[in-house]
Amino acid sequence: MKKTLVNMMQSMEDKATDCDRNSKAQFTSAKNMLILLGRVTLLFTFLYLSFLMLAITFQYIPMDLQVAFLATKQHVIQFQYYQIAFFSHVYSSIFILILGSTQFIESIRRKYPLFHRYFGLTYVMGILCISAPSGFVMGIHGNGGYIAQSSFCILSILWFYYTLQSFLEIQKRNIIKHRNYMILSYALTLSALTLRLHKYILANTTDVHRLDIYRIVSWSGWVINLVIAYAFINRNTLNKVISQRAE
Repeated sequence: MKKTLVNMMQSMEDKATDCDRNSKAQFTSAKNMLILLGRVTLLFTFLYLSFLMLAITFQYIPMDLQVAFLATKQHVIQFQYYQIAFFSHVYSSIFILILGSTQFIESIRRKYPLFHRYFGLTYVMGILCISAPSGFVMGIHGNGGYIAQSSFCILSILWFYYTLQSFLEIQKRNIIKHRNYMILSYALTLSALTLRLHKYILANTTDVHRLDIYRIVSWSGWVINLVIAYAFINRNTLNKVISQRAE
C-alpha cells in the first residue's frame, strides 16, 4: 500500500513536470512566433517606406526646381549652394539607406566580409562627405522656423559624429564600440523614413496644423529612433555583463 502511494505521488510529480515543460515549450514557441512576426512586420514596413523614398527621389529626375518639396523653397532655391546641397542629399539618401541596412545582416558580415567592409566604407564616406553636410545646409533653411531648423541641424551634426566615431573605432579594431556607433548612426539614417511615417500618422489622426505637424516630426522623427537605439545598446551591454558574471 505504501509502495503504491509512493508510485502514485511520483507519477503525479512526473505529470506536473511534463506539464511545466510543455507550458514552457509553448511559451517559448509563442514568444519566438511573436519575435518572427515583429521582424517580418518591420522588414515589410522598411521595404514599403524605402519604396516611397525611391518614388520621392524619382520626382526630381530630371532636375526640376519647382516640383514637390521645392515648390515651398522658391525663396532659397535660386542659390546654387542650396541646389547642390538639396540634390546631392536627395540623390544619395536612398543609397545610404540601403548600404546601411546591409551592415546589420549577419550572413553578409560572416560570409562576405569584404562586401561588409566596402559597403560600410561607402556608407560612412557618403554620410561624412555628402549626406550630413548637405543635410545641415538644408536644415539652416528648413521649413517650420527655428524649431524645425535647429532640429535638422542637430540631427546632421549627430549623424556626422556617430558615423565618424564608428569609422574611427573600427580602425582601432574596437568592434563593440564600432557596432554601437553604427547602430546610432543608422538610427539617424532611418529618420528619413520615420519622419515621413510620423507625419502621415499625425496628418491622418489629428487636426493639428500642417506646419505644426512638420515641427513635431522634425524632432520625433529622429529623437525616438535615438532613444530606441540607446535602449537597445544598453540592453545588449547589460546582457553581456550578466552572461560574463554567470560564467
